[in-house]
Amino acid sequence: METVLLYILGILVVVVGLAVSIGLHEIGHLIPAKLFGVRVGQYMIGFGPTLFSRKFGETEYGFKAIPMGGYISMSGMYPPAKKGGKARTASTGFFQTLVQDDAKLAEDYKSTVATLTTPDLTDEPRSGSVLSTMVSDARDASAATVVEGEEHRTFYNLPIWKRVIIMLGGPTMNLLIGLVLYAVLLCGFGTAQLSTTVGSVSACVIASTSSQTECAADDPAAPGAAAGLKPGDKLFSMNGTAITTWAQATSIIRDSAGEPLTIVVERDGADVTLTATPLLTDRVSYDSNNKVIEDSSGKAITSKVGFLGIGPASEIVQQPVSAVLPAVGNNIGSVVHLIVNLPSRLVDIVNAAFGPGERDPNGPISVVGVGRIAGEITSLNTIPVVERISALIGLIASLNIALFVFNLVPLMPLDGGHVAGALWEGIRRFFAKIFKRRDPGPVDTAKMVPITFVVVILLGSMSLLLVYADIVKPVSIF
Repeated sequence: METVLLYILGILVVVVGLAVSIGLHEIGHLIPAKLFGVRVGQYMIGFGPTLFSRKFGETEYGFKAIPMGGYISMSGMYPPAKKGGKARTASTGFFQTLVQDDAKLAEDYKSTVATLTTPDLTDEPRSGSVLSTMVSDARDASAATVVEGEEHRTFYNLPIWKRVIIMLGGPTMNLLIGLVLYAVLLCGFGTAQLSTTVGSVSACVIASTSSQTECAADDPAAPGAAAGLKPGDKLFSMNGTAITTWAQATSIIRDSAGEPLTIVVERDGADVTLTATPLLTDRVSYDSNNKVIEDSSGKAITSKVGFLGIGPASEIVQQPVSAVLPAVGNNIGSVVHLIVNLPSRLVDIVNAAFGPGERDPNGPISVVGVGRIAGEITSLNTIPVVERISALIGLIASLNIALFVFNLVPLMPLDGGHVAGALWEGIRRFFAKIFKRRDPGPVDTAKMVPITFVVVILLGSMSLLLVYADIVKPVSIF
């Protein structure tokens, strides 16, 4: 029963952490919007029916039924359909962009599409094509009102640089959350690192390519065990060279095949001197980052090196503040790599979910998968509580970095799509001014409605696939 409760606790921690992250993301939009004088009608966590809300000043704050996102509703996020028209009140949230505007969303496909984008500046005759109808209906459905006499407080009337700041405020908040959590994780809790203490001693020598896990009668004895090395021994020196890292000791052992090594270890507070001769054997090769070197077929490359048969113990070491930015940078790089290779990753997930394939533990997962991992972490009684807490913090930190990168993808209706539209508008106006041409006005992003609709369908399908895969063939980290 205790394990079940701990599992549920892990899920709740992630749910609350994700909700807080979403709320802070929208605050990242809200604060600059209010500072720049934009009228904000709503600040909501979730989408769907409203569960609770309170109005403070001109803004309604609340929670909605489905906690899968959030939004702020800014007056005039999109320009009017024609000169003298009024702008719609629109939102920053991904899901909310799909469901916010009006009751017709439940009954009319066209108005569902319409909430995804912006109107044109001029009226445009409807044609018989589906795409033209979608664009025209988008402009029609975007017609909403701003408060009379406050047209100057609309989002689209802001200078481009202010619009960019508002739209980048959300992702930036996720980045800041990730930085803070990584700082707590690395500088407060610390990370596991290889120590200079012997953690394991092999009794025999087993080929690195063998699947054998136990010593056979004819297996040669491992030099380390034969020399008297024991788990818990702290390496002090080898042939007079002080040992400061396990990598240093490994390098000396590999380069000393057939040569006696005088090893000084600290055991029970006293120095003990031992002599061991590394055995020349085929071992897997590692690069400078301690990663296995593979050939073009993915097979590990081996080389003949010295072998003692000892392994390191790990220890938790607090990191300096300077380690935070590289760690966040590596995480960002991993997320970017995942997004770039998303099509092939999704093919692997389909093969795993509907066939005999295995899930890649480093591949994409849904919120369901994240919750399962959190549950596994908290319910694992074999690791200390502090390590479980640090693992959950790392999980939420990674989620925020993923939200940061994902929201910067330059596709509507993500924040990156709005930023791209604003920047493109700025480029057009810049060159129009340089060449003394008429101001082209706001970018007609209504023409992107069909593409946006396809993107939303694809993202929704991907989410459903990931949820299904995380149910039938979940990723497990243990």
